[in-house]
Amino acid sequence: MALLQIAEPGQSAAPHQHRLAAGIDLGTTNSLVATVRSGLAETLPDEQGRHILPSVVRYCATGVEVGEAARRAAAADPLNTVSSAKRLIGRGTADLKSLGRELPYEFVMIDSAVPRIRTIAGDVTPVEVSAEILRVLAQRAQETLGGELSGVVITVPAYFDDAQRQATRDAARLAGLHVFRLLNEPTAAAVAYGLDHAADGVHAIYDLGGGTFDISVLRLHKGVFEVMATGGDSALGGDDFDAAVAGWLLAEADLGSDADRGTLRHVLDQARAAKERLAQQETVGLEIDRRDAGLWRGTLTRKQLADLVDPLIRKTINTCRRVLRDAGVTIDEIEDIVMVGGSTRALRVREKVSEFFGQAPLVDIDPDRVVAIGAAIQADVLAGNNPDDEMLLLDVNPLSLGIETMGGLTERILPRNTALPAARAQEFTTFKDGQTAMSIHVVQGERELVADCRSLARFTLRDIPPMVAGAARIRVTFSVDADGLLRVEASELGSGVLARVEVKPSYGLTDGEITGMLKASIERAREDIDARRLVEEQVEAQRVIEALSAALACDADELLSAQERAVIDQALQALIATVDASQNAAEVETAVKRLESECEFYVERRMNSGIRKAMAGQRVDEITPRDDGQEAG
Repeated sequence: MALLQIAEPGQSAAPHQHRLAAGIDLGTTNSLVATVRSGLAETLPDEQGRHILPSVVRYCATGVEVGEAARRAAAADPLNTVSSAKRLIGRGTADLKSLGRELPYEFVMIDSAVPRIRTIAGDVTPVEVSAEILRVLAQRAQETLGGELSGVVITVPAYFDDAQRQATRDAARLAGLHVFRLLNEPTAAAVAYGLDHAADGVHAIYDLGGGTFDISVLRLHKGVFEVMATGGDSALGGDDFDAAVAGWLLAEADLGSDADRGTLRHVLDQARAAKERLAQQETVGLEIDRRDAGLWRGTLTRKQLADLVDPLIRKTINTCRRVLRDAGVTIDEIEDIVMVGGSTRALRVREKVSEFFGQAPLVDIDPDRVVAIGAAIQADVLAGNNPDDEMLLLDVNPLSLGIETMGGLTERILPRNTALPAARAQEFTTFKDGQTAMSIHVVQGERELVADCRSLARFTLRDIPPMVAGAARIRVTFSVDADGLLRVEASELGSGVLARVEVKPSYGLTDGEITGMLKASIERAREDIDARRLVEEQVEAQRVIEALSAALACDADELLSAQERAVIDQALQALIATVDASQNAAEVETAVKRLESECEFYVERRMNSGIRKAMAGQRVDEITPRDDGQEAG
């Protein structure tokens, strides 16, 4: 007889088994992956020891580059290199103008709610770009941990709306990941600092990343972590600091708006580097190649940088003031301010935040890693590896949710800053006699008019029994899960007719689009495997070429005749030519083996020569093994 395995929700059916899980900070500028090993949360490095993965994807005719290699190619290949995709994810084509700066991409002008970027490898969406980043991070975790991940926690800005959250889930799904939950970045940072194990109190999380800003006020009370209020701007961050400095550079270098995309990328890189260096020194020198106009040289001081970025910092401080008011707390009640995001390294940001809150912020943990570490801790709990952990996280929905009523007005059902998960219901009625259907328009926002809010979904409740106007009782129920994802249900209480919708925002990808992308990834699996094998063979060939070249430079004149050297040189040049020209892994592999075969006698001579040199000047008894049953001393 088969027996059922029963386990508590969130716990493994076999408690002794450790399930592999990871936390991912999918950032605008940089991304990281972390996990809990031996009770310690840590970010995971790549093969070169780099923990941070630049959130940059380059599309080439032969494949996709992600990370540092893509970032380095951005200035030379701007149209095919996508950075800061997080600023576009979950946004509609019409939202592009609201980002406040020119984007160095070529957008496809088609009838689509989702922005599409034209690249040499085809048109791609921000969801697909994000999926490439997630795929690399997941692979890093799996290779480090030695197995498949049971699930991940992905962090998102607290101010991400439903469309942006759903798009993030779509990206994870496209990358083949099971998402335990989406976790607000400020909450993850608080967990990383261990504030969940501190005394009861109120904490503020100031999160200024590359492309987004969040400020959250959290209260810890008897082990329950509650987000009291949150606010921010999903289109404000370090990228805007860079853009402000770049604008100044363009004016100083007299480049203006005529600069091409490659120059704009170069200037942005210069601006970013200058901003980062000014955290360590008072002045930095700058150079910009203006091509026909020659080289421009100048300097940027810490004071000039402050003047450029102060308006942006003031916007974050104003948001802090509003969120404190929403939370109903005063500055004096804030016990800690946690700094999150690489942009908080800027001394001017820390100075202004300290000035506003009246105390120095916490900067003990690397601001780039703190969110990923908190996500890893939460992922470990949700994987069931730490059943004794009583941590309870109560996030809030960042914007009010409601429906459209007559006259294009917004009726809020779930107010902003409601603790999640949550469910609220409200009753409505019919407008006309004999009305048998009602259209439900779900919106998100704080404005009174539907036209000023974001449309999330529309559905229709049908088969309402015909009655006089006002007699029908229509209950509309909103429920938001722990990830901030929304489901809406409408029912007529007298007859029981029911209609519901799981909100799939018009700015997200449709199921059909995701299915198509997944199908394409499966169809291209063989092509991807071949491409990977080619790269592996090219790397091996390069290793052989470098090792042989070094050996020839060392002792070829001593060990080889002119004729023998010519044979080896010919085989070496043949391999170099094959690596440069061939796109076939088997051809590269054959060329490597041919060279190794031609060099066998040379390798043997080098080994013999090495042995002779090592033995020179020693007596036979000094190198003869002892046979007295004891180890040599």
